[in-house]
Amino acid sequence: WVINLRRGVEFHNGKTLDSDDVIASFQHHMGETKSPAKSLLKQVKSIRKDGKYTVVFELSGGNADFPFVASDYHIAIKQAWDGGKISPNDGLGTGPYVLKDMEMGVRFFGTRNPNYFKQDRGWFNELEMLSIIDPTARSNALTTREVDVIDRVDLKTAHLLARKSGINVEETTGTKHYTFPMRTDTSPFDDNNVRLALKHAVNRDEIVEKVLFGHGVVGNDHPIAPSQPFHAATLPQRTYDPDKARFYAKKAGGIKVKLSAADAAFPGAVDAAVLYKEHAAAAGIEIEVVREPSDGYWSNVWMKKPWGACYWGGRPTEDWMFSTAYMGGASWNDTFWKNDRFDKLLIEARAETNQAKRREMYYEMQQIVRDKGGVVVPMFANYVFGTSDKIAHGTLAGNWDLDGDKFHERWWYS
Repeated sequence: WVINLRRGVEFHNGKTLDSDDVIASFQHHMGETKSPAKSLLKQVKSIRKDGKYTVVFELSGGNADFPFVASDYHIAIKQAWDGGKISPNDGLGTGPYVLKDMEMGVRFFGTRNPNYFKQDRGWFNELEMLSIIDPTARSNALTTREVDVIDRVDLKTAHLLARKSGINVEETTGTKHYTFPMRTDTSPFDDNNVRLALKHAVNRDEIVEKVLFGHGVVGNDHPIAPSQPFHAATLPQRTYDPDKARFYAKKAGGIKVKLSAADAAFPGAVDAAVLYKEHAAAAGIEIEVVREPSDGYWSNVWMKKPWGACYWGGRPTEDWMFSTAYMGGASWNDTFWKNDRFDKLLIEARAETNQAKRREMYYEMQQIVRDKGGVVVPMFANYVFGTSDKIAHGTLAGNWDLDGDKFHERWWYS
């Protein structure tokens, strides 16, 4: 792939972006690294510049989705310093807001970049982003006008929030899904009978009704959303079946497991886990719900405990999603699952340009994850967010939360 760079893009210190910066930024996520983008770049054999504003990526095989992969949000383009490496913590970027203050996991504060290369974007003079984990505190911050925008509105009270004067509650459909990943390298989840029993033991319709309050649709134990072009729409929908769950549980010698959950995983995760426990009991499966602290959940529970709750924003392409979280050895493969047939199909599908054949490959991959993988995907959730009536925007994107995560550059004060 030959990438011609936009001219005249400046870092916040005035340095012009060029090929060296792009190469150093990508190489930061390759080699000996724990970066979640590493699995996406495994195909990249070499990166070289062909002049100051052209970068050439040589891959080990074809990849029709590579331009999408190159846009992964982990691969922020940073300035190359002496030695040809970036400094991740230098605070310099090319975006619409210049970093002025940052406390990781707490607060970001920036001011408008007058030299932003998108002249019709970035309308706020200042931008402050706060991490507010508690959903009630988040809603209160909006109603008291401490903030102008909140994401992940508490769906239990979304209808009440929408009634408040000066508040708008909006939603988009996309690729976000809520999951219960099982570590397949850990007993008893290394037994597919256990995994199948638990997949049949959840009443997805009830969870969509009582946790999402209708703001979403049921999932089918794979991460590809109904809106995506290669979604396996004809794959039979897995339904609540206590008899099948009991059958697989008996093959496994009985099931007694712990399910860790906190609302940091997704809004209503604890309620969903409690419902799951009740559903599974009808099949003779014993689930103990462990209510974990929301603070530190992603560091202490996710990919640490054998079974927990999680959410994924999804990815714009099927390959991107599968490569991030389902390919064997991927940094964010939170089930620690590996399937040789799946990995082979994943690599082959990247180079397949016949859309019918590509569809068949992704269909099979979804079926493999559904029937052999280590994740329960009970639901796809809409993105639901709240704004004050001071905020205006155009047509909303649904590929990520908050207008494709571009609210800060696309929205403005009315």
